[in-house]
Amino acid sequence: MEGIYQEILNKYQVYLLVFVRVAGIFIISPIFSRRNIPKLLKIGFTFLLSVIVFNLIEIDTVNYNDSQLIFLIIKEALVGGIIGFVAYLFFTVLYLSGQIIDMQIGFGMVNVLDPQHNIQIPITGNFLYIVAILVFLLTNGHLVLIEALISSFKVLPIGNFTLSSVISAHIVRILSEVFIIAFKVSSPLLATIFITNIMLGILARTVPQMNVFVVGMPLKIIIGLATMIITMPIYILALQHIFDNMYEEIFNLIKAI
Repeated sequence: MEGIYQEILNKYQVYLLVFVRVAGIFIISPIFSRRNIPKLLKIGFTFLLSVIVFNLIEIDTVNYNDSQLIFLIIKEALVGGIIGFVAYLFFTVLYLSGQIIDMQIGFGMVNVLDPQHNIQIPITGNFLYIVAILVFLLTNGHLVLIEALISSFKVLPIGNFTLSSVISAHIVRILSEVFIIAFKVSSPLLATIFITNIMLGILARTVPQMNVFVVGMPLKIIIGLATMIITMPIYILALQHIFDNMYEEIFNLIKAI
C-alpha cells in the first residue's frame, strides 16, 4: 500500500488527471450524481476508485507546466462528462415516458419535486425512474459503468482526447434514440387509453345524458394504473434492453473518441 501512495506522489500530475476523469463521470452519471449521497462519500469513493485505476494503467512520469496541466484537466473533465452524459440520457427516457403517460391518464398537472435538479417532474416518470434505479443496481449496471471508465483509459490514454464532429454526431444519434425508446416504453398504456377513449366516445353517442368527462377521468386513471401494474414485468425486461443499449453506446463512444 505504501508503494502505491509513493508512486502517486511521484506521478501526482497523472493521478490528478485520472481523478478528474473519474470525477467527471460521477458528477453527471445516474446513481453516483444523486444529491442524497453524501458529498464526503462521493469524494472518498472517487479518490479510492482513482487509486485503483491509477494502479491499473501504465503511464510514465510526466512533468507538465501549469498551462499544460490546466488544459489537460479540462480535457479529462470533458471525457468523463461525456461518458456520464450518455448514461444520463438513457435515464431521461423514463421521465419522458412518464410525462407522456401522465398526459394520457390525467396526471398532467400532478408533479413532484426532484431534489436532484430542483425541478418539477412527472409523478409516473419518478416512479419509473426509481424502478429503473433498482433494476440498474440489481443487474450490476454500476459495475459496467466502472468497467467503461477503466477501459476508457486503455482506449483513450490521458491527453489524447480531441473534440471532433464524430462525438457530436454520436450524441445527436443517441438523442434521437431516446425519443423513440420513450415512445416504445409508453406505447402499451397509450394503446390502452386510445381504446378507452374510443369506448367512451361510443358510450357518449349511445347514452347522451351521461357526463363522459365525469366518468372518463377516473376511469382512465384506474385503467392506466392497472395497465402499468400488468405490464410491469414487460417494463423491467425493456429496462434490461435499454441498459444493454446504453452500455453498447458508451463503449462505442469511447472507441469513437
